[in-house]
Amino acid sequence: MNDAALQSLPSQTTSPGDVIEQVEVFVVNPDWRKNLVFVRVQTRDGAVGWGEAYTQYDRDRPIVEQLEALGRCVTGRSVFGIKNFCQIAFDDYAQRRGSLEFYAALSALEAAMWDAAGRLLGQPVYNLLGGPVRERLRVYANGWAYGLVEPREHAAAAAAVVERGFDAIKMDPLSKPWRTFATREQMDRAVAVLREVRAAVGDRVDILIDNHRRLAPMHAVELARRYEEFGIYWFEEPCQAHHLKAMAEIRRRIKAPVVTGEELYGKSAFRSVFELEAADIINPDVSNVGGILEMKEIAAMAEPYLVAVSPHNYNSTSLSLAATVQASATMPNFLITEYFVPLETISRSIAPDALVPVKGCIELPRKPGLGITVDEAFMRSQKYRRPAARTFSAYHST
Repeated sequence: MNDAALQSLPSQTTSPGDVIEQVEVFVVNPDWRKNLVFVRVQTRDGAVGWGEAYTQYDRDRPIVEQLEALGRCVTGRSVFGIKNFCQIAFDDYAQRRGSLEFYAALSALEAAMWDAAGRLLGQPVYNLLGGPVRERLRVYANGWAYGLVEPREHAAAAAAVVERGFDAIKMDPLSKPWRTFATREQMDRAVAVLREVRAAVGDRVDILIDNHRRLAPMHAVELARRYEEFGIYWFEEPCQAHHLKAMAEIRRRIKAPVVTGEELYGKSAFRSVFELEAADIINPDVSNVGGILEMKEIAAMAEPYLVAVSPHNYNSTSLSLAATVQASATMPNFLITEYFVPLETISRSIAPDALVPVKGCIELPRKPGLGITVDEAFMRSQKYRRPAARTFSAYHST
């Protein structure tokens, strides 16, 4: 689709002042694992909205390129034309060929439009989506175990997180590399880690297990069964997300609830999850699933199947977390959401009023839009820096 065709699409304008005339992209290096990518939109009358794109290690630059290209498509449109823009972006811009980069960019722009729309109307986004069904949202701590090796290290770190007030923590005890078939040594070590963590935090803390899309059913089932004695809260992504028949088989054979969804983009990708009864809980990410409204609609799809929603949030605890909270506030089937402890410090620099959990829960913000205020001076002071280099296994075999 050429530039002229993009510009000729209807803008759905309600007034000249709410037309988007500027789109800017910002990259922030938090000195932890990956860069964070943000987008700022501004209307003709000066209303501003912010959004955040999902990123993954060394894939930030393609996402930035996608944001800048898709930004041309949103320029000239009203911030209130959110649904229309998202459909046009998928149908005409992407020509119905999705990708992580496309959906991450689309999600960021969609959230920024909601933020600007809410500010123009003086309302939190959740009020524009039908109003909240809860006043607070439970969160679980993640990222606290990164780089740890020994069981005693995991135990000490888990205890420290619980001491801060979290009553739910997530971890992946299975050592790298990520392969389809686990060794006996890997599984024995994973069980030893989990045993130490459970002893350190006690029985009242929920331990959520993330298996990161790794294992074939035979090893996923074996590992989940060995975890059962520790009372795990769930078993997330036991196998690759697109092997839904295998995931459904695993779900039938283990006791812990099965979770999937962070690698699925858009409503269509979730249809088979429900039809095949492949999961008890879904975990779409607001910053790559298509945005706030798309995540709300996916949650509504899950309701008649009695499937719960626990939004994924491997993003900052500033804008993406705020967008997650706005959407989750409206979901009857919301369960718990993710909070990345290592990204707290940089998130306070991005937005001094970023949402902070108290006793494991986040209260709904009352401010308009996404409910937080971005420090634009800080964002404009950031210069692009590559994430730290990674090392990989020399061979595929373990």
